[in-house]
Amino acid sequence: MPGHKNIRIFLVIAVLQFSLFFAKCDLPCRARDVGIAGRSIVCVCDATYCDTVTRNAPKPGTYVTYTSTRAGKRFEKGGGVIESDSYSKNEEKKSETYVKDNISENIQPKNLDDASYRLFRNVQFQTIEGFGGSVTDAAGVNWRKLSFRTQNHFINSYFAQDGLEYNLIRVPIGGADFSTHPYTYNEYPWNDAALSNFSLTIEDYYYKLPLIKRAQAVATTDIKITASTWSPPIWMKTNQAITGFAQVKPEYYQSYADYHIRFMEEYEKANVKIWSLTTTNEPINGIVPFVDFNSVGWFPGDLGRWVANNLGPTLRNSRFNDTLIFAVDDQRYLIDIYLQGMIRAAPKSLDYIDGIAIHYYGNFIPASILSSIQERYPGKLLLSTEACEGPMPWDIMRVKVGSWERAARYTRHILDDINNFVIGWIDWNLCLDDKGGPNWAHNYVDAPILVYGEKDEFIKQPMFYAMGHFSKFMPRGSKRIQVLRRSLGHVENLAVLTPEGNIVVLLHNTNDHAMNVRLSISLQNHIDLTVEPESITTVEINPQSN
Repeated sequence: MPGHKNIRIFLVIAVLQFSLFFAKCDLPCRARDVGIAGRSIVCVCDATYCDTVTRNAPKPGTYVTYTSTRAGKRFEKGGGVIESDSYSKNEEKKSETYVKDNISENIQPKNLDDASYRLFRNVQFQTIEGFGGSVTDAAGVNWRKLSFRTQNHFINSYFAQDGLEYNLIRVPIGGADFSTHPYTYNEYPWNDAALSNFSLTIEDYYYKLPLIKRAQAVATTDIKITASTWSPPIWMKTNQAITGFAQVKPEYYQSYADYHIRFMEEYEKANVKIWSLTTTNEPINGIVPFVDFNSVGWFPGDLGRWVANNLGPTLRNSRFNDTLIFAVDDQRYLIDIYLQGMIRAAPKSLDYIDGIAIHYYGNFIPASILSSIQERYPGKLLLSTEACEGPMPWDIMRVKVGSWERAARYTRHILDDINNFVIGWIDWNLCLDDKGGPNWAHNYVDAPILVYGEKDEFIKQPMFYAMGHFSKFMPRGSKRIQVLRRSLGHVENLAVLTPEGNIVVLLHNTNDHAMNVRLSISLQNHIDLTVEPESITTVEINPQSN
């Protein structure tokens, strides 16, 4: 009816005006062209200015979009109303229960530029814990180069309500390669099994703890912190060196477990609670011969015995007994090898393991392996604990300022991980300098934020916004939901149901042309979007009736 059509047009205009009004409240990106062909822009922050992003909660029957593109958009807002078709209640109920569709029988658009998806709110998978980054010494060193006002802009950009709203942090227990020098705690006296001289270092008091405390002060929810050891004191190791082929000496297994408890005690004094421990960063690094930074190796059986006999019982019998243990903390292709070896050698180790920690650098193995792990070890959480771009020997450029390709890889792999039962995703260094450091082992890499201390400024790379398209709009407690493809055309996607009942869909268009996307939230209701070329779009839908 003409009257209904006019009302709908009015609603669309009203929603768009609503979105544009609130978009003005955000400070836009201060864009800088990096001057290199094929690169995207970066956004510049200093003591006087930094871009912001607020989430606009959609009204019932409407949706809000946020788009970032290779061409230079950063969280550009849009929106509209949910469209309706005529279907009976019986058809709707049947659709909600008929999930295992045969895609070939339900293809609607035949054009490859058109993509169509059906979202099933009632088919739910894992609960999302959150997203975040790592507070390394290098991040603290670079952050400390900035003036107090610029430091605040940095903290707000990641953790505040007008930033990405990160709610996860990973912190090294002692030093890592992203430190100015190799170090551990309790290095002296030698063979001090009782850890009588355990103490934190200047790096904790001046770099890591202040950054964490400032983040906690502005965060919109609790920040859950995961801690990992790269290397224990070298007197605990078979080669008595910070790196190289080495394992923990069996006579110090208990001391190494106690080492983690002592760390948590010291951080507790600063009112920083550790949510989870991993069983040692990348245990393969102390087994293979070519890793030249802080490490200790674990053969799977030894790791299982240490968890079953030392770390597990020690932690559960301490006042930190609600701290989670994430096993392996290494690449996808090693997870199954380690888990099977641990359980074979010490079946009880599985009782102490709350989840499995996964790194990014072995992602040439399909993410479907994570679904297989979840199936074989039900109830064990999957957490991605480390990721960065530029670490591989074939990466000619460690830092690639303004790279959209690196943002796109982040987006694709986060989508893959979450779609395969991962509950959270922690990036590596929150910031680095323009060389990708400091790093005592010269193991430089890229980061979402680069700091230029001499200019008292930092730049947000495309990777920063890629992370934000997840962290900002998929709060803790969201549940991944079923997405069924109904078209030949395709856009990478992920959908979750938020605690307040909204549907959030992330669409990643890797094509060099626009895609027309239909998102059906029921047989009766849908929204139609044009997704820009080489873009990331987050859509928040309020499916409630007006």
